[in-house]
Amino acid sequence: MSTRMETKMSDVKLLVNDAAVGGANQGAKLLNEGAHQARAPMDKTVAQTNKAAEGLFKAAGDAAEFSRGNVEAIAQTTQTYMAGVQDLSRMTIAMVQGLTEQAMEGARAMGGVKSLKDATAIQTSLARSAMERSVAEATKLQETALRVAEQSFAPLSARLSLAAEKMGRPIAA
Repeated sequence: MSTRMETKMSDVKLLVNDAAVGGANQGAKLLNEGAHQARAPMDKTVAQTNKAAEGLFKAAGDAAEFSRGNVEAIAQTTQTYMAGVQDLSRMTIAMVQGLTEQAMEGARAMGGVKSLKDATAIQTSLARSAMERSVAEATKLQETALRVAEQSFAPLSARLSLAAEKMGRPIAA
């Protein structure tokens, strides 16, 4: 009986061993499947995060580039404006010098008058020519000032147009 029991014990041990090995294999299989199922959403999340980070870095780079362009436009505007103001100053000084010379010539002419009629004629002529010259010079100054304003603000206008264009586009484009 002892051999029979030993045989049955041996059979039970084999069955238990087979069950343990089968259970362990099935447990390992379930563990691997669970890990794979858990890893798939995590991999998807990592990919989405990487894509979002790349988008943010690109947007930051684009913003930096746009800002650099804005600074360049401001510098160009300032340079153009200052050059224009210098031109206007030169024109104003030349106008004042011309009117002063004209007034001096008129004073010399008035110094040589012999009658009230001659003085009135010279004064009328001087006043008319001074007025005509002042209007002509003021028109030139006004045209130059308008040209300076247009040229000065052209770079800023271009940047505003570009900003409006960019605002109309989607960020991910």
